[in-house]
Amino acid sequence: MPENVAQSALPIASNRETGVCWSCGSMRAAHYCQSCGKVQPASPVDYFSFFELPRKLNLDVTALERDFYALSRKLHPDLYAQSNEAEQRQWSLEKSSQLNDAYRTLKDPIARTEYLLRLQGVNLDEQSTQATEAARTSGKTKKQVVPPDMLEEVFELNMQIEELRMNQKMGEQDPDLIEQLGDHKKSMQEKLKAVDQELRAGWTAWDAVVDSGSETTEAAKPAIQQLIDVLNRRSYIRNLVRHVNEALES
Repeated sequence: MPENVAQSALPIASNRETGVCWSCGSMRAAHYCQSCGKVQPASPVDYFSFFELPRKLNLDVTALERDFYALSRKLHPDLYAQSNEAEQRQWSLEKSSQLNDAYRTLKDPIARTEYLLRLQGVNLDEQSTQATEAARTSGKTKKQVVPPDMLEEVFELNMQIEELRMNQKMGEQDPDLIEQLGDHKKSMQEKLKAVDQELRAGWTAWDAVVDSGSETTEAAKPAIQQLIDVLNRRSYIRNLVRHVNEALES
């Protein structure tokens, strides 16, 4: 999905004072000392803070990548492989792990959105797992809520998939049915593109909340719910596309 470029990553070697270097006593940057170059102790921070970014969803991924490689060159464990200071080697490993996790998450638009929601106390993966466990315990099929505007299309699609499977069991082929399923697949893929547009609108709504300093207040709830709804809708449509692919490939 194309990125919205709105928030640039801050320079890695910024002048923002975050503490005193343990080695030379100079004021240092967050990850390594600007004076002596020594890596600094790792501390638990969220991924946005690691890159000195506000918790916004529109960001400049090109700048993020540039900062990632700049930090990699300063924090890579190989730089400290021959060091006599065990703490330096350990801090480098910890910082590099934080760097890789933060970059991998923030560069991906969906992972970034899900991570922001986790910071706000919403874990979509956990909710899905709980629903799966509840279905397994009760012996019932896990239910997914069909978006209201897709009810008719989803019903028709499921009927066609079942018909195709029955034909396959009987060794029969129906070219018209296969063509109809292909059309449904194209329709779902177009819906995914539209949902990605909705997601970008959700990012903008959330970023406005951050700009107003309201991310921890009731005013943030509508923006959070908008993101949740879009991600759930996106997940549902992706599952439909997967089911159509499985039916066609089998």
